[in-house]
Amino acid sequence: LRNATAYGVSPRLRLDVVLNNLVGWAFTTGRIRLLSDGSSWRPIVHVRDIGRAVLGALAAPRELVHDRAYNVGATAENYQIRDLAQLVHEVLPECEVEMAEGASPDPRSYRVDFSRFEAAFPDHRAEWTARAGTQELADAYREVGLTWDDFDGPRYTRLKRLRALIDEGKLDGSLRAREPA
Repeated sequence: LRNATAYGVSPRLRLDVVLNNLVGWAFTTGRIRLLSDGSSWRPIVHVRDIGRAVLGALAAPRELVHDRAYNVGATAENYQIRDLAQLVHEVLPECEVEMAEGASPDPRSYRVDFSRFEAAFPDHRAEWTARAGTQELADAYREVGLTWDDFDGPRYTRLKRLRALIDEGKLDGSLRAREPA
């Protein structure tokens, strides 16, 4: 299973994935900040839909899944980043969209066809949309009182978390756990 870019509230929330990040910027700063020109495409999928896809694959007959690759997501959930920013603005209208200084096209741009998964697993199609996920994220950030320090710190951003673990001596340079002294 090859997942589209995940989004949504989860126990191991990541704020470095596109929709979670855009809503986090908006919630903590009052601005929806684009680091690129927003023209790049991203396929996105809610974490709950990923979970449903895994359950579908686990319950499927072997011949349906053996030696097969499936893109997990929904064809309709391919978005340009600027369109995701506009969705965030619609959910949080007090926040304006802004481009970071020097914003330029992001070369990491891709759209994905999910029709093979949609045909093979009709009972496990994506139920979430970017709009519903944006609202869920905004509500969750409000409920927990997400702050800029939370957003900008290492707890929810993978590379910052890895750097912190290396600095604390818990991981070595190849990201392997170090034995306690």
